[in-house]
Amino acid sequence: MSTEPLVRIVRGQLSDEELAALTAVLIARAAAVQAAAAAAPAIEPIATWSRIERRPAYFSPVSWQQAA
Repeated sequence: MSTEPLVRIVRGQLSDEELAALTAVLIARAAAVQAAAAAAPAIEPIATWSRIERRPAYFSPVSWQQAA
């Protein structure tokens, strides 16, 4: 885990109003990211492999399955 600060003031000093505005922006951004993560549906991975015993034993040479 990093101990570096998330925000650093390089020059000058923030007034109380500027600090409050910065805090509000950071909280709003964190809430938006959290809401977007909660709204995103969980995508289940699709297996790209198939088990040999679950495949049909024979495909016709003119079958649509052979086109893939």
